[in-house]
Amino acid sequence: MIAKPIEVKALGKYSVFVEFSDGVQGVVDFASLAHKGVFCAWDKDNLFAQAHINDYGAIAWNEDIDICPDGVYLRLKGLTFEQWQQQTLNTNATDK
Repeated sequence: MIAKPIEVKALGKYSVFVEFSDGVQGVVDFASLAHKGVFCAWDKDNLFAQAHINDYGAIAWNEDIDICPDGVYLRLKGLTFEQWQQQTLNTNATDK
């Protein structure tokens, strides 16, 4: 299972600091999403600064805008899902 986010903090224009339950942490730049679809709302009423972890564990700004933390975690680790899955399988095999 991928770790869960335990801290989220907006750092400025479209960058967020995220820390996960296993200690993985870093800054993620979401600028590529800005000004597209629902993410246009980030520029209204200082919404981007309101980044938080919602009740479902997603990185969220309001009821309409959230991002799956799994992708953020993998991005911080520099892994694709397939690479993470293989590492997990290898780790589980050596733990037995």
